[in-house]
Amino acid sequence: MTISEMFTEFLNNLKVDNADQISQRYGEITASLNKKFRDTDSKTANSLQVGSYGRWTAIQGISDLDMLYIMPKGKWDNYKDGKQSQLLSDTKDAIKARYPTTNVRVDRLVVTATYTNFHVEVQPVFEQDDGSFKYPDTYNGGSWKITKPREEIHAMKQFVEQKNKNLRRLCKMARSWKNKHGVGMGGLLIDTLAHNFLNSTSEYDDKSFLYYDWMSRDFFKYLMEQPNQVHYKALGSGQNVKVKKKFQKKAKKAYELILKAIEAGESDGAHDKWKKIYGRPFPAKVTQVDESVSKSARTWHDTEEFIEDKFPIDIRYDLKLECEVSQNGFREHFLTQMIAKRIPLLANKKLLFTIVEIGVPEPYSIYWKVLNRGFEAESRDCIRGQIVSDDGYKKRKESTNFRGEHIVECYAIKDGVVVAKDRVDVPIQ
Repeated sequence: MTISEMFTEFLNNLKVDNADQISQRYGEITASLNKKFRDTDSKTANSLQVGSYGRWTAIQGISDLDMLYIMPKGKWDNYKDGKQSQLLSDTKDAIKARYPTTNVRVDRLVVTATYTNFHVEVQPVFEQDDGSFKYPDTYNGGSWKITKPREEIHAMKQFVEQKNKNLRRLCKMARSWKNKHGVGMGGLLIDTLAHNFLNSTSEYDDKSFLYYDWMSRDFFKYLMEQPNQVHYKALGSGQNVKVKKKFQKKAKKAYELILKAIEAGESDGAHDKWKKIYGRPFPAKVTQVDESVSKSARTWHDTEEFIEDKFPIDIRYDLKLECEVSQNGFREHFLTQMIAKRIPLLANKKLLFTIVEIGVPEPYSIYWKVLNRGFEAESRDCIRGQIVSDDGYKKRKESTNFRGEHIVECYAIKDGVVVAKDRVDVPIQ
């Protein structure tokens, strides 16, 4: 495959594949609110799709959908004086009345309707004369705040046209990287950083898929060199976008991997290198080998499972693993310290993987994957790679039985979606 063909197929693989179902749910919710507040049954009037889906930067697996319901101006007097909680409660009751089997609850700022594999956060708002919206915040007694999603959507659309459609595509590619490497970044932050990057250079104003390897390189270099800051100004609206976790270190790793992928050019090996950056959606190399013949030639069983085959992935929260190395009951090191100090990890050690940070709101479930790679793993027929649920302690005990490349991954599942993940590479010598 050429570079252009690789990235064309990659972007095709990222397309949202349940758009009809999402549109249906948006319509159902809109109709229920129109019936409550306007006594009409319209499925389209008075609502606005916002967030990543509304900006057309969402990718397959999106689970966190947002919509505004524009309240009748005549209802303002009913809610303006400290009735923020009442507005959210009335919104919840309206949805629940029409769809009683749907899981609907009030959060601080929104009403959340949960469906299989995704949820919709509904924010009732009052439109202002300048096109912005007042929305209710129930924290600390309640207040009214301002949001400007139309300006963000307009800025995205305008900039896409100026930059040869590269902005939305770059936003989608960055989401694929985020999901592959468990980077807890919000969609608006990704879109803002991609916008800022393309706004800082004219290099890609007239470029397309053939140059997406270079655009990837330059974008992640831009990310890794960003100063540490608590927020950015959103594209279009200029409102503050919070930085939940530092992303520079993982961006630097991506940049280094991209340099190797670019060096591989259009060779067969390039596909695997790009997959290490962008994950399974990036196309695999085309092989002419008969799959049945290939399987029969193996001396080992390919038992690896993939989390993407079990749950959609939409990383929104942070999760961090630590690995404690011990022998004969005594702790020796943490694995991260050993790798940093270039201390070799030898066989016959005990490993304890522990979740030391997790930002996912409860309830959620934890799953693990332990994968062995290399000649010894194949000769022993011990690839493993099955995805198993946690035993309730957020820990995983393993041992260094033989040399090779070993991988431990941990996933947090909430409402049927992988929302956080981390990975530890275990190089046993």
